[in-house]
Amino acid sequence: MNMRLIVENFMKYGVLICIHCHDYRRQDLLLATILYALVPCHLFVAYIIEIAAKAHTKGVIGRRKKSDAGAAQSKRGLEAQLHDSIWRNVALAHGINATLCLLVTSIVVYFYIHHPLIGTICQVHAIIVWLKICSYAFTNRDLRHAMLHPTTAAAMPDIYSACPYPDNITLGNLSYFWWAPTLVYQPAYPRSTEIRWLFVLKRLAEVAGLSVFIWLASAQYAAPLLRNSLNKMASLDIAAIVERLMKLSTISLVIWLAGFFAIFQSLLNALAEIMRFGDREFYTDWWNSPSVGTYWRTWNKPVYHFMRRHVYSPLVGRGWSSHMASAMVFIFSGFLHEVLVGIPTHNILGI
Repeated sequence: MNMRLIVENFMKYGVLICIHCHDYRRQDLLLATILYALVPCHLFVAYIIEIAAKAHTKGVIGRRKKSDAGAAQSKRGLEAQLHDSIWRNVALAHGINATLCLLVTSIVVYFYIHHPLIGTICQVHAIIVWLKICSYAFTNRDLRHAMLHPTTAAAMPDIYSACPYPDNITLGNLSYFWWAPTLVYQPAYPRSTEIRWLFVLKRLAEVAGLSVFIWLASAQYAAPLLRNSLNKMASLDIAAIVERLMKLSTISLVIWLAGFFAIFQSLLNALAEIMRFGDREFYTDWWNSPSVGTYWRTWNKPVYHFMRRHVYSPLVGRGWSSHMASAMVFIFSGFLHEVLVGIPTHNILGI
């Protein structure tokens, strides 16, 4: 995009930037505020569920200590059955809680929030909290299993010893996970020693500047190109459609790159600095990817880590082939993208 194209755009369309021309309703802002306040409450519900699971686990260990070795051995099978039954109840409670978190938000956004940007923000927030609830439940299940079966459990990472189960079941621990820039729960994370506030201000300034740039580019360049393309697409003029798509691809790529930098480089690093979060590999060099698969594994590391930890690896551990597990990850990711894009735009699968 050079100066000639900028001048040509202004000569053809004039100034299309309008601060007061956004079509949003007061109801949209009110509902978005309510959703933003209510969605994190599902994390608190997950905490209450884990409190009950922790109490049960402590009870099992207490009964083991009071029993002699022979009696403990004879009760081991009964305790395993009881533990499986309790976990099914805990999993059901977590499943209902997580489902309501995403379902209620999706219904409100689809039927009552009309502005797509406000709806997208609400939907992103709900999906993030939903994924965090799932990770919180799955990881604590594994920690309980390791506590109840220390001889058969896999070795825990050394960093977990800083906050062993069940000491991690606290509101402070969960609150840190809520704000930490990760989707995978751990009892403890690598932490930096101090907050560099100048670094935070620089990253937030980048977010603000890039957000303004995305708004200007969308309103001044992308919107008129898209409007001019509708008639060509309706008439099925193949040559005109290809020409318009090539024009749209340029500005779309610029906007996408600006959005990627604003979120993964600026916003997440600012949040990580405030939370003193040590693991800041939010992406790797996806631009050097030799294949599509490598690109999907490197451009969004928080989602990749969640998928590998809680979807891919459990399926492979249950005997699925790597190809089938990868296909399931792809389907699950496609579902999340449909929920993220289709619901705020009121256009699920083109309907």
